[in-house]
This record gives sequence, structure tokens and C-alpha cells, in this order.
Amino acid sequence: MTLSTLFTEHPSSVNETYVEHMEMSATFSFWLFVAGFCALVHAVFPFMFEKTGSNIISKLHGRMVTNRVVKTGPLHGAKKPTVSGA
Repeated sequence: MTLSTLFTEHPSSVNETYVEHMEMSATFSFWLFVAGFCALVHAVFPFMFEKTGSNIISKLHGRMVTNRVVKTGPLHGAKKPTVSGA
């Protein structure tokens, strides 16, 4: 595996360039930090940020899992469904 492949294989599998993937990941990191901070404040002051952390997580889940198109096929590690039975 080449050095270039190490930096581009995963971003390519989610239809992003290296720079696009870096931007997306950095944005997620920022919002996860904000959600964690809000959860920490909520732990001490339960009347503050009652739903902020969970709302951020729900939005991030929508962006990362629900709405992301992933390339499939043998080059991207997709596994064929298996049928179990007698």
C-alpha cells in the first residue's frame, strides 16, 4: 500500500476527496467537542443544555450515517451478503 493510498482510500470510499474528508472530520470534531462540553455543564447544572448534546449527536448521525453515500464493491471492502441455512 502506497503512502498516497493511505490518505485517499477511505475518503474515496465515502465519495470525498482528502481535503473534503478532512473538512468533514474537523467539523464533526468541533461539534462533538461542543456536545461534550454541553453534557459536562448539564451534569453540574441539570437545568442547562437539557437537550443540546443529544440534538447535536442526532444531527451528526444524520450527516454521517443516514445521508452519506458509500461506494460499494470489491475495491472498497464491501462484503456480499451470505445466506445461511441447511
